[in-house]
Amino acid sequence: MADSYSSALVQAPVDRVWRVFGDFAALADWHPAITAGEIEQDSSPFAVGAVRKLRLADGSTVRERLVAFDSFRRSYGYEMLEGPFPVRNYRATVRVAPVTDTGVTFAEWSACYDLTTDPETDHRAADLDRVFREDVFATGLAALGRICAE
Repeated sequence: MADSYSSALVQAPVDRVWRVFGDFAALADWHPAITAGEIEQDSSPFAVGAVRKLRLADGSTVRERLVAFDSFRRSYGYEMLEGPFPVRNYRATVRVAPVTDTGVTFAEWSACYDLTTDPETDHRAADLDRVFREDVFATGLAALGRICAE
């Protein structure tokens, strides 16, 4: 099993950050790598079982299902159902927490997954940790910081 992780300090109060990051339906509104997104079957974006369909900048699509949502702990988990990545059993978690002495927010995004191809022979698999960690998570957290600081 492989894993990817990124975290950041967001220069905004935790409630403001959670309003943006905690909305499972709104990723396309602020993440620069996502060009469109929708919740399938008119489900609530806060209900476990909701499925979001995302279009990536390269035109590929990803479908993800919400598997856990905890507004008190300001976290949720989701699994990838379909996507262009050579993975299976992909599960991710997002979480935010207040940094109480400064009033800013600690945000983290992580995933664990099984590779479906050999990193020795498939360059996409070898580079996957960097793709998730930098292109998805860190890029998203930086964009989250910009939008929440406004």
